[in-house]
Amino acid sequence: MLISSRDNAKIKLYIKLRDKKSARESEGMFVLEGSRIISDAIKEGAPVLSAFYTSSAEEHFPETVSALKSLLGGEAYEISEEVSLKLAETSSPQGVYAVARRLDKTLPLDKIVYGGKFLILDSLQDPGNIGTILRAADAVGIDGVYLCSCCDLYNPKLVRSTMGSLFRVPVCDKFSFKELISALDSAKIPSFAAVVDKDAEDLRGFKFPESCAVVIGNEGNGLSKEDAALCGKRLTIRMKGTVESLNAASAATVFLWEMTK
Repeated sequence: MLISSRDNAKIKLYIKLRDKKSARESEGMFVLEGSRIISDAIKEGAPVLSAFYTSSAEEHFPETVSALKSLLGGEAYEISEEVSLKLAETSSPQGVYAVARRLDKTLPLDKIVYGGKFLILDSLQDPGNIGTILRAADAVGIDGVYLCSCCDLYNPKLVRSTMGSLFRVPVCDKFSFKELISALDSAKIPSFAAVVDKDAEDLRGFKFPESCAVVIGNEGNGLSKEDAALCGKRLTIRMKGTVESLNAASAATVFLWEMTK
């Protein structure tokens, strides 16, 4: 069946899920755009519920479209180019889209046990930064990433920027910063605040213990003094020249590498 009307109920639902965090939460769904991220979702067993593709997408990405048809049957819909442009959020859309059920990303506090290495993101608001950090966490095999007061985990830009790592990295956005620090303390896992401060210990030369957690703060303001004070130690990436600091994603990548090498 070809969907050519932008007023189709399924098209309207996709747009609502794309644009509104409240809709993603109330419906328990999120959207995917692009062949790569959808292929990764299928490969990792993500709960894809429906999909849309153009005839051009079927020509250029036959394996992805074929996989969607095989997985979804009648819930994989061909759409017109006009409708595709209505769904697209990227500047050069590939013409393939999907709706998935939100993942079971609870990662309860009892998963924080000694021996693990964890990353906590505190008040990050840029979805691209968080997506990049999840890719780095995937690359080094971190045991869990916790988001506290961050932007929506299912923001479409964040989902795309993970390049599929969202489906592989243990990640959770259900707990407050204080709850996480308390769980770390109970498990006797030391926590380290990543800060921009000349008085903090230089990351260069520091050796992380076998079990640890690193906390990365907001892009513009870093960690609040209150949250940094809850951590066991403050660490900094000492800069050279006139560079004052790295952005949150770059800093997190450096810390992830150092804590897991």
